[in-house]
Amino acid sequence: MTDTTQDFIRFAIDKQVLRFGEFKTKAGRLSPYFFNAGLFNDGESLMKLGEFYADAILKSGIQFDMLFGPAYKGITLAASIAIALARQGRNLPYAYNRKEAKDHGEGGTVVGAPLRGRVLIVDDVISAGTSVRESVDIITAAGAIPAGVAIAIDRQEKGLGELSAVQEVERQNKLPVCSIANLGGLIKYLQNQPDMAQNLLAIENYRKQYGSSA
Repeated sequence: MTDTTQDFIRFAIDKQVLRFGEFKTKAGRLSPYFFNAGLFNDGESLMKLGEFYADAILKSGIQFDMLFGPAYKGITLAASIAIALARQGRNLPYAYNRKEAKDHGEGGTVVGAPLRGRVLIVDDVISAGTSVRESVDIITAAGAIPAGVAIAIDRQEKGLGELSAVQEVERQNKLPVCSIANLGGLIKYLQNQPDMAQNLLAIENYRKQYGSSA
């Protein structure tokens, strides 16, 4: 586990974006933890979040020319990452989509820079992969090339089969996926937090039941 991963998990817990308890996932599973990037809801936390993403993206080695954030959470993510990358000397365009097409003004469903070249999709997590598939369709329809996906946390749990949801997205869309942290990193972090022993046990049991073995 890198220092960046540990710092990010601590940051997410401090901001109560990463919470522990009992939460129902989209797959109908009762998860002992939940990550909601929408709760990074002030300027300072959004700035730091963009920096964490930018660091993970650059370390991943994925080659891209611009960012795309699927509505709605991806909108602020794309903007914050673009700012963080610009601070590091990479001034890149970004775009996002509307849920419904606008029939006046500039019209269309895509806002921001034109979708061109290699496009990196940014989102908070991958559950069923629906958001990624929709983003890939939007990008390819514009004549651009999906380059990869960046997310905050890889839950590393089974999707429809033995593969994880992230692995399914990688295989189905032939795209690399990078993340700031993953379930393994979260468990390692909790192992060094004696006051969170109960949360650690619940997450380890959850991983035994739903964790991907692939």
